[in-house]
Amino acid sequence: MVGELSEFDLKFLDFPSSVDAGGQTFAEVDNEVKLLDAYSQAVTGVVHKVGPAVVHIRVKKKSSARSGRAPQDAEGCGSGVIITPDGYVVTNSHVIEGAGKVEVSLADGRSCKAEIVGMDQATDLALLRIHGSGLPAAQLGDSDRLRVGQLAIAIGNPLGFQSTVTAGVISALGRSLRSNNGRLIENIIQTDAALNPGNSGGPLVDSRGQVVGINTAIIQFAQGICFAIPVNTVRWVITLLIREGRVTRGYLGIAGQRVPVSVPVRRHFHLRQDTGVQVVSVTPSSPAQAAGLQEGDVILSIDGTSTADIDDIHRLLTRHVIGKRLALTMLRNKALLEMEIEPSESPE
Repeated sequence: MVGELSEFDLKFLDFPSSVDAGGQTFAEVDNEVKLLDAYSQAVTGVVHKVGPAVVHIRVKKKSSARSGRAPQDAEGCGSGVIITPDGYVVTNSHVIEGAGKVEVSLADGRSCKAEIVGMDQATDLALLRIHGSGLPAAQLGDSDRLRVGQLAIAIGNPLGFQSTVTAGVISALGRSLRSNNGRLIENIIQTDAALNPGNSGGPLVDSRGQVVGINTAIIQFAQGICFAIPVNTVRWVITLLIREGRVTRGYLGIAGQRVPVSVPVRRHFHLRQDTGVQVVSVTPSSPAQAAGLQEGDVILSIDGTSTADIDDIHRLLTRHVIGKRLALTMLRNKALLEMEIEPSESPE
């Protein structure tokens, strides 16, 4: 009868795995919707958790006078993230470098002046302090546990648009990036979460809502190639900035990269570590050159502490090792060598 459903129509409507016009079953479409919902929930959950701790930073800098005119203030802006309820804020050093006045705007609309606790150009990190209590603070994660391909979320103020969120993945780990003062920043995180001018200093966050990096740079005219300072480096730097107001380093005069140590070499020399730091270049008239280090050497330990990656060397090069003769173990052409090296104070 016209207008009534047949038995076939009823079976078709009740069957959960019927094929739709696009060639997918209803069950497959439902699974895709659930997956998309899970992704959306992860991002929105992170934004809800971390977003209140992300701040907008406005900087006024004195510009040089021209043609007899009085110098005028130049303005810049960037992002930052509150890491303690009493007002410590992490950002990039290039955001506040040369600043005469720094103002921080919170996500809830409040604005306040900020004092510069310290900065470290070698890692492009800076620490600010705003006065307050019970402020929303982001939780710091562990960048050593990152895996290529995992979700990465960037929150910041690109081009002045506050509280902007972009999402992507961890594209690569262990990159190197040259800072404004010419020193290589090691162990950089690469992500394709979109960043633009103004994102600098904002947090890169994982799916659990933990800060895993501080966004620092993009490659101009490239798409989806952005970089962040790993949070484990951030922890080390801000600890020194809070304690001393600056980072005083020992200096070896090398650029290095993490490399694997082959299984035969490890077995032959009874080594426990599976990575070391390969010397990429040696600075003339440096402690490394004086000690006899060469390009291609793989440093395994300094002063009895294993150096599995460049961060291990950075952590060792505190001001307490300046002028001290330290034992150094390394591999050169499959031979295990011992030597001494005496760090000097960093020329920065």
